[in-house]
Amino acid sequence: MGDILSQSEIDELLRSLTSGELSIEEIQKPKQEKNIRVYDFKRPSKFAKDHLRTLQMIFENYARIVTTFLSGYLRTVVQMDVLSVEQLTYYEFSNSLSNPVVMGVVNFSPLKGSIVFEMAPEIAFAMIDRVLGGFGKGIDKIRTFTEIELVLLERLLQQLINYFQEAWENIIDLRPRLEKIETNPQFTQIVSPERDNCACDHCHESW
Repeated sequence: MGDILSQSEIDELLRSLTSGELSIEEIQKPKQEKNIRVYDFKRPSKFAKDHLRTLQMIFENYARIVTTFLSGYLRTVVQMDVLSVEQLTYYEFSNSLSNPVVMGVVNFSPLKGSIVFEMAPEIAFAMIDRVLGGFGKGIDKIRTFTEIELVLLERLLQQLINYFQEAWENIIDLRPRLEKIETNPQFTQIVSPERDNCACDHCHESW
């Protein structure tokens, strides 16, 4: 509701209309509302839509390359698809992970900082079973990884990480390097939990 005019303000308005100082069009002209957009300073948006579309294309290219590699490496049909590319805080990402989990901390040189290459334990155990001559079935109950299993996973992750270079070649000349593997997400803290955002690709692998 607009402000209620006093009698003196009404008289002054009528006088201005009568004298021609004020026209009906000026009174009826709607006020232009300011376009205000809510911005959350606790969760700044660091990736524009164009950036996310570019990442989507990179991850789709990477999925095609890795599909070919894993099909030969595991000697079975493997299909990898990109389900989504989204932006969230590292705190939200780490809290969504199971324990144990396979998390490779990767130096993404020449870009600053590191990335996390995460693999669900169900997929990791199925791959290990296949590498050791099994049918690629997972285990009934998720447990911690043995030293031998971690060695096999380290070799596999290093090869998967090397294919980032081919997937990103049209954007930047990457030299990714696996620095370490963690199985507890609480021990992997590469950024401030709330301040920094990350763009995560959610892939689905099946064979």
